[in-house]
Amino acid sequence: MTVDSMDVRPESKSVVAEVLEPAGSHTADPSLEVSRKRQSLSDLFTIFASGFALISDGYQNNLMTMANVLLKKEYPKEYTSTVSTRVSNALLVGEIIGQIVIGLTCDYLGRKTAIVFTTAMIVVGGILATASHGVTIDGMFWMMTVARGIVGFGTGGEYPASSTSASESANELTPKHRGPAFIMVTNFPLSFGGPFAVSIFLIVLMACHESHYSTVWRVCFGIGCIWPLSVFYFRIRMLNSTLYRRGAIKKHVPYKLVLRYYWKALIGTCGAWFLYDFVTFPNGVFSGTIISEVTKTGSVRSTGEWQLLLGTIALPGVFLGAILCNRVGRKNIMMIGFSGYLIFGLIIGCSYDKITKIIPLFVVFYGLMSSCGNFGPGNMLGLLSSETYATGVRGTCYGLSAAIGKAGAAIGTQAFQPIATHLGKRWTFIIAAICGVVGILVTYFFVPDLSGEDLRIRDEQFRVYLVANGWDEAMGEDDLQANADDGATIADTAQKKGG
Repeated sequence: MTVDSMDVRPESKSVVAEVLEPAGSHTADPSLEVSRKRQSLSDLFTIFASGFALISDGYQNNLMTMANVLLKKEYPKEYTSTVSTRVSNALLVGEIIGQIVIGLTCDYLGRKTAIVFTTAMIVVGGILATASHGVTIDGMFWMMTVARGIVGFGTGGEYPASSTSASESANELTPKHRGPAFIMVTNFPLSFGGPFAVSIFLIVLMACHESHYSTVWRVCFGIGCIWPLSVFYFRIRMLNSTLYRRGAIKKHVPYKLVLRYYWKALIGTCGAWFLYDFVTFPNGVFSGTIISEVTKTGSVRSTGEWQLLLGTIALPGVFLGAILCNRVGRKNIMMIGFSGYLIFGLIIGCSYDKITKIIPLFVVFYGLMSSCGNFGPGNMLGLLSSETYATGVRGTCYGLSAAIGKAGAAIGTQAFQPIATHLGKRWTFIIAAICGVVGILVTYFFVPDLSGEDLRIRDEQFRVYLVANGWDEAMGEDDLQANADDGATIADTAQKKGG
């Protein structure tokens, strides 16, 4: 068996499916202790709660887009580019830590425990951000930085916790349509968070008669606490998925074997996510600033309206990617999306001085570039990260991939202002085009080409691999716990059938 093999044997897919069918049929009860009806209801609520909670994450990720414009107006001397970058990056740093810590937590302690904790962190951080105060203005911004970091820990943890539970629940309810369903409850809410945050901002701004800036940003921060609280009850009541209760690895995780088995896929998902977030986040966070400078009106309301159009144009890519992911293939969709960065990045970058004089055209092309990102890597990275890795290490590998992505976002956000200052804003788009080319290459050589098969099949292939390499520990929890070598019969069958 080769160490870089993504499958135990080509023939093992059908064999594993045959062996699994009698015991794991969707027509049978998930276990003796949990009825099929109760598990199905929990899966449905898990998917619903994941989607609604990730709107909160999208809201928090995009909140600073307009807040940066507003704070610059309110505190022109104190809110320098350094402070703006620090406050914006606080969320990203928190997300990196949250993705790694919660990625491990949701594998060790269960999806439910991790999800409840991340919800609490978002609420606590949101309250502290709303109440940001200090003896000096700089002190207030430091409190805001810390509070946004706490929010980031929660939103970052939502990625592995909510996404893995949504994928596993969708696999139980609708395995053939798991891909589109997963996209619509993960990337769509995250992408919708952009125009949603701007819409809330504009409503609050108008309610404050386009003044009282401190009230506007504090109310917007406070509203961010409502969305996670609205689904908290459902999260308390949810069950861990059948896949998790069968395949969890809570002790003696064989990380060396995991790396040997998944090294190539990890390079693919981590590398592609780094490139995607390196482009997407700084262009999202500072898009309001870019539009404000391009319009030259100085109006916060005008900037917000153009920003709302930009975010809305980016949404169709999500729907198109969801529709085509099963037909065209996850890997192909991702490469097409990165190609959009190349095309639109070069168009905007090379013609920046001319295109920015026609504001509607600039915003449309800017939005199309974002839409391509949503269509390709935005949709597929989360989906592939939830499908490639076995249940026992899904949260860890998903969290690691997303954390590397957020590291790219933090680096991109930190580098955005120096690039714009020293090279010109056109280069922020040209660099996006370069990242598109590299993204295509990373996807082609390292990202696995998955077909959307039942996640149980990949779980059993991984189990067979562990047993074949001498690992024999308990897998699963509660009523579905068993030793890894229970998969030995599958391995023997696969070996005989494969010759």
